[in-house]
Amino acid sequence: MNIQTPPHLHGGLDRVAFDRQEMSVILSLYGRMVAAGEWRDYGLSMLREVAVFSVFRRTAEHPLYRIEKRPKLRNRQGMYSVIGMDGQILKRGQDLRNVLRVLDRKLIRPVE
Repeated sequence: MNIQTPPHLHGGLDRVAFDRQEMSVILSLYGRMVAAGEWRDYGLSMLREVAVFSVFRRTAEHPLYRIEKRPKLRNRQGMYSVIGMDGQILKRGQDLRNVLRVLDRKLIRPVE
């Protein structure tokens, strides 16, 4: 006998989420950026087709960057992407660490 939770009890929606390993990679970058004084807050959204980790310089602003996971794009452009505050896709790919390197470069500044 197979007992399932009725759809109306859990919203009937399957949601995309970052797994523990993905969150570890993202939060590692987030911690470095906070320590550098670049980022101050974040938001996490788990929707039907996309999971979004948004980073903010100040709490009440629009996000500086959005890190998105879209599993439906896995076999096309890649399911991970980094999107700037203007909506431009800065990097997209299959490997989260590789995609996040575009943000790691923001920590490297020329010494004057």
